[in-house]
Amino acid sequence: MFTPSQHDVRRFFCDAYRKHRGHEVLTPIEAIARDWIIQHPEYEEALGDVEQAIATDYSVERGQSNPFLHLSMHLSITEQISIDQPPGIRAAFQMLAQRRGSEHEAHHEIMECLGEMIWNSQRNGLPPDGAAYIDSIKRRAQN
Repeated sequence: MFTPSQHDVRRFFCDAYRKHRGHEVLTPIEAIARDWIIQHPEYEEALGDVEQAIATDYSVERGQSNPFLHLSMHLSITEQISIDQPPGIRAAFQMLAQRRGSEHEAHHEIMECLGEMIWNSQRNGLPPDGAAYIDSIKRRAQN
């Protein structure tokens, strides 16, 4: 299993942004990252300087949102939907996106469900509950 460090993740997004701006060829995963970067112009400053990106503390105490965590969650959810893993996420995402009228907004709501699933898993010392995750997304699609 590939487990990139925090620095690796930040370099990846900064490199994807640099390549995009320089009209360089992107790998398929970089192209997906670029698509999310484009939808978040507020992150351009953070992505423009890799050394600053690595050095910046995005801790909760500082009250600053972490653009790399946010983009990573978009990337993760995109991958989950593309392979329908956990099973049912693609249909739940489609229902939520249709209900909200925005795939991007649906992603943001799924992030909340994903964060809750991870938090529950860590708190209870159990594996992530994919079925509860999907149910949480479906409930949002019904509201």
